[in-house]
Amino acid sequence: MSTCQGPSTVVFDQTLAQYDFGPSHPMSPLRVDLTMRLATELGVVGAGGSGLRVVPAPVADRDLIATVHDPALIEAVERAGRTVGPDEMFGLGTEDNPVFRDMHQAAAHVVGASVEAFRQVWSGESLHAANVTGGLHHAMPDRASGFCIYNDVAVGIQHLLDSGAERVAYVDVDVHHGDGVERIFWDDPRVLTVSLHETGQMLFPGTGFPEDLGGPGAEGSAVNVALPPGTSDAGWLRAFHAVVPPLLREFDPDVLVTQQGCDSHAQDPLAHLMLSVDGQRAAYLALHDLAHEVADGRWVATGGGGYALVEVVPRAWTHLLAIVGGAPLDPHLETPGGWREHVRERLDRTAPYLMTDGRTPAYRDWRDGYDPDTWLDRAIHATRMAAFPCHGLDPMP
Repeated sequence: MSTCQGPSTVVFDQTLAQYDFGPSHPMSPLRVDLTMRLATELGVVGAGGSGLRVVPAPVADRDLIATVHDPALIEAVERAGRTVGPDEMFGLGTEDNPVFRDMHQAAAHVVGASVEAFRQVWSGESLHAANVTGGLHHAMPDRASGFCIYNDVAVGIQHLLDSGAERVAYVDVDVHHGDGVERIFWDDPRVLTVSLHETGQMLFPGTGFPEDLGGPGAEGSAVNVALPPGTSDAGWLRAFHAVVPPLLREFDPDVLVTQQGCDSHAQDPLAHLMLSVDGQRAAYLALHDLAHEVADGRWVATGGGGYALVEVVPRAWTHLLAIVGGAPLDPHLETPGGWREHVRERLDRTAPYLMTDGRTPAYRDWRDGYDPDTWLDRAIHATRMAAFPCHGLDPMP
C-alpha cells in the first residue's frame, strides 16, 4: 500500500444508469442523475479542478465478481439478462429484482465502479473515494436480494483483503439491515460489519438483531443496532455515537468502508425512520472524522437505498460527496436554479429550495444516562451488552 495521500475522487460515468429495474421500480437511476447534476452545479464535482475528481468506472470481470459470488449465480444473471426470463432460485424475476436485458453487464459495472473506489484508496491515489451507485448490500453469495444483484461492497472489501489489508471496518447506515455484507464476512474476524437500521421486526430483510455477532472464531465481528420505527435525528445520532466510535477505535481498521443509504429520511416511502437531511449530513461528518481518527483517513463511501428521488437523495448524497471532497456545504445553501428547473422539466415536480430541512441535529450522549423505559435506549443497551465484551469494551455507560 502506498503512503501517499492523493486527492479525493468519485467514480462515475453516465452508463451506470443502465442498472435500471424499470419505470415502476422504486430504485430509479434518476436519483443518481439528479445527485450528480446537483453536485456538479454546486461545484462539488468537477468545476475546473476545485471539486471532486471524476474517475471512469470500469466493468468488473467474472473472476472478480466470483471472489464473493457463486459462479452459478453469475451464470444465472447472465442467462436472465439474455432471455429476460425469471429465475427465482437465484432471486431473479421477483418483485424486488425484476429481470432486465443485459443485467449482468449493468450489475458488473456497479461492482467495477466500487472496486475502483477501493483500489483508489488502497493504492494511495485517493485519500477518500465514493461510488454513489454502489452500496448494493443485500446481495448474497448465491442469490440476488432487495434490489441488489451483486454485492459490490463485499467484492470491494474482499479486494482489500486480497491486496493486503489486515482489518476492514464496514459501517452501514441504510435503513435496512446490511445483511449481505454481514453474511459474506460472517466467519471472517478481519472484517467488522456494523449496521444501524430499522428493526427487522418491522422492515425487510427481517434480520440484524443484537445477538447476531458473527460465526465461530469471529464473534463480535458483526454488530447490529435494531432501531425502533419513528427514530429521528436525536435518537439515531445517540445510537450511532454510543456504538460506532468505541468499536472502530478498538478495532483499528486499515480502511473504513461506509454505506450511506439515505432511506432513513422521514420522507422515504419504504421505511419508518424520521431522520432529516441535516441528521444524515451529521452522520456523514462523523464517519469522515472517524476515518481520519482510526484509518489514517482511508475512506470508501458508497450509496445504497433512498427512494425519495427528488426530495432527499440528491441533497443527502451531494452533502456526502462534499464531505468526501473535504469541503462540506453550508446546509443553508440554496439549490441551483438550473437544477430546480431541470427537475421541473424532467419530472414536473418542485425540487427543494435549500440544502437543509431546517433542523439542527443534537443528541444526548450515552454517558449521560440510560433510560430502560424507552425502546431506543433498550436497543442501544442490547447491542452494547452483546457486542462490546467481544472487543474487550465495557458495555455500561
